[in-house]
Amino acid sequence: MLGRYRTRLIVSLALIACWAAAADVLVIEGRDGWLFPIWENLTDVQKPRIDANLKTIAEVSDLLAKQNTMLVTVVVPMKAAFYSDRLPVSKPVSAEVMNRYAYVTAGLQAVSIANVDALSVLRNLEKGKQHAFFRTDYHWTGQGAEATAEAVAELIRQRVHFDKDSTSGSLLGEWVNVRRYGDLATRFMTAEQRMKLGRDVFRVRAPPKESISLLDDGPAEIHLVGNSFLQPYLGFPQKLSQSIGRPVSLTWKPGNFGPWATLLEYLESDMYRQNKPKVLVWQFNEPRMEAGPDAKNDWEAESLMSNDVWLSRARAAIAK
Repeated sequence: MLGRYRTRLIVSLALIACWAAAADVLVIEGRDGWLFPIWENLTDVQKPRIDANLKTIAEVSDLLAKQNTMLVTVVVPMKAAFYSDRLPVSKPVSAEVMNRYAYVTAGLQAVSIANVDALSVLRNLEKGKQHAFFRTDYHWTGQGAEATAEAVAELIRQRVHFDKDSTSGSLLGEWVNVRRYGDLATRFMTAEQRMKLGRDVFRVRAPPKESISLLDDGPAEIHLVGNSFLQPYLGFPQKLSQSIGRPVSLTWKPGNFGPWATLLEYLESDMYRQNKPKVLVWQFNEPRMEAGPDAKNDWEAESLMSNDVWLSRARAAIAK
């Protein structure tokens, strides 16, 4: 049940610094009112930066393996590339960007990182007439989150042996429909623009009736680290727990904090030192696979550090 989570919800009201600019500069309005963030580059791919980050991830995976922890990565596809046919004609996605997800996936395979191909999972979801992303929101849908969580659960079942059987996974609530504006519309469009677009239907899970505190129970053998795509509202942690039949713990921060600082905060925490998990699931967003710990244009100042400093701290934290 939801209360089976030992959850570390680190909530910040901060947004990416550049979001303070005018709304009409930051949102691309495509066909049928589909919105896309303009800060994600539609034309260029920085493969050397991706390669450097893959090398760092591979070292982290090796260090975790020495502590009997398997690293699993989940890379969320870029919404604009996923729905390239819904972009305005004036905003095409280059072939290089369209092929970036495959490049990242191949790179993870090349360095032997366990990875879930979320792009394929979400494409299959669309074939079943369910949307993978919300129309006016940056995030994947509840169905997209749950389908990807099921794929992660299947990978873990195939590769990890747990000492004891467990049936203590989360209970899932009933699906409910909530009509509201997505975050791209709310944050970056005027009231008049929002009215023209109309509200989205957010189909999400209601909290189960049998629900207790998010901070109860013992340590979990599976820990999630990521951004708001993993927030419980969208259902990824609950579905993973339910699918695998085990408690799952969570550390997430908004995307502007970045995956590097978020993981480091977990690794340097008492939670990690006192209970090193069997599986660590680390979530990224595809466009920011190009951004390392020192990417000044991507992360908040408080989370910036050189790659060498980040690796030094990660090595020390994992070895403790």
